[in-house]
Amino acid sequence: MSTFVPPTPDAAVYVISVAAELTGLHPQTLRTYERMGLIMPGRTGGGGRRYSHRDLERLRLIAGLTSRGIGIEGVRQILDLENQLQALRARNAELQAEVDAARDALRRTPSAVSTPTSRVPALRAPTLSNQVVVWRRSR
Repeated sequence: MSTFVPPTPDAAVYVISVAAELTGLHPQTLRTYERMGLIMPGRTGGGGRRYSHRDLERLRLIAGLTSRGIGIEGVRQILDLENQLQALRARNAELQAEVDAARDALRRTPSAVSTPTSRVPALRAPTLSNQVVVWRRSR
């Protein structure tokens, strides 16, 4: 007996009639959004449209925006900004992981922490808390 494995969010599994019913939109509206480039459903070998769960979420977002009076060009810009935000969040996570890895590497390497990078002495001023005085030699 095999176990059921649900499809991934990007798996194109819904035919246009099911996608229309699940989103509350007319099938012709789905075709129109596709022509406008707002949605890109998968295709079968025979050319039939197949929508993924992520496509359905996007269609619901488009329907919600247009029902609030936002025009198609406004919807397009919002979707573009959403895509940019998602990409920036992913890039931010990558950079944060790099910073964390670099910090961990520095903590594990005692020579990197204890080796001075400058020969200029730094002294704490006795009357000034939380301030550092750096003495420089005159030339």
